[in-house]
Amino acid sequence: MSIIVMKFGGTSVADIKCIKNVAQKVVNQYKKNKKIVVVVSAMSGATDNLVNLTNQISEKRNLKEYDVVVSSGEQVTAGLLAMAIADLNVKSRSLMGWQIPIITDNTHYKAIIDNILNTNILSL
Repeated sequence: MSIIVMKFGGTSVADIKCIKNVAQKVVNQYKKNKKIVVVVSAMSGATDNLVNLTNQISEKRNLKEYDVVVSSGEQVTAGLLAMAIADLNVKSRSLMGWQIPIITDNTHYKAIIDNILNTNILSL
């Protein structure tokens, strides 16, 4: 079975209707006997709102905590998309970068990917 990586940006997952549309696209590929890995951005506007919150809470940007807050937008989208796919009767699971794992350098805010360990993905 081949693996397809599909990436959807913020406007593609802007609201529930858009997320359900993406879920259908993913399921359509899956039904072609494809194993699918989906990468999603935060819903349109979510990242800007989260960045704004970090700016309001502190003038001193703690980059580790900034990363935690801003990444929560992608976590929401991933969870919603997994639920939408499951509603189309296809097994789905959202994973965060640390669960895959995606290994990055130690630079917060602008990390560079060093490696992606695919064992957890392939075992699903």
